[in-house]
Amino acid sequence: MIQPLAYIHPEAKIAHNVVIEPFAMIHKDVEIAEGTWIGSHVVINEGARIGKNCRIFSGAVISSIPQDLKYHGEYTLTYIGDNTTVREYATISRGTEEHWKTEVGKGCLIMAYAHIAHDCRVGDNCIIGNNVQMAGHVHVGDWSIVSALSAVHQFTRIGIHAFISGASLVRKDVPPFTKAAREPISYAGINSVGLRRRGYTNEQIAEIQNVYRYVFVKGLNNADALSLIEIELPASKERDEIVNFIRTSERGIIKSPLQTSSQEGNESE
Repeated sequence: MIQPLAYIHPEAKIAHNVVIEPFAMIHKDVEIAEGTWIGSHVVINEGARIGKNCRIFSGAVISSIPQDLKYHGEYTLTYIGDNTTVREYATISRGTEEHWKTEVGKGCLIMAYAHIAHDCRVGDNCIIGNNVQMAGHVHVGDWSIVSALSAVHQFTRIGIHAFISGASLVRKDVPPFTKAAREPISYAGINSVGLRRRGYTNEQIAEIQNVYRYVFVKGLNNADALSLIEIELPASKERDEIVNFIRTSERGIIKSPLQTSSQEGNESE
């Protein structure tokens, strides 16, 4: 299952039924679980931990040293979960001493030429589109989609089930269950199509929409919106996910289109 023209370091741990195509390079301190396929010209560097039934296509580079001047050779890791696909020429850096690891979850699709930088954490079942450029320490929640050509600022968080439109500049946190679009990036509604595909009921989607009316439509600041949500709306898993995400945001969340239009108008005066 391992082609003779592939380079495998003798200290790498490769499961018995892994397929490694010609000209792939697997360095030491790499672990690859069963059923995974490694394409030609893939480079997997030290510290990579690759799960079961993954597919890594030609030219991808996994667990390269961070593009961070604060990195001084400390021992760090890169984790890729089971059933994840990494397409051509995508790059995933390993962690730094800040978090010691970079993580990509299970069932993800990392499309061609995407970059996932050091200390990022991508949840399960995410899609990272072609040429997405993700800076260090970004957190992406489960089932989120970041569309092609988007750039994500360091330390930004993207909530679960969020959808980022193509060519977006993501400078602020994107709350769970939302769509984000426009420039500057702003709230574009609920990701209702994605939620229905994943089994959310109409009642749950309506509840999420009601929560975000307080955040983005009523003209409240975030603190007042969260207080009223907790007083006036019944507790639920979805409500609490939204409230906790916004309350713990360090970069601040995206704004509504009305807020961004008002801000642009003030700046032009």
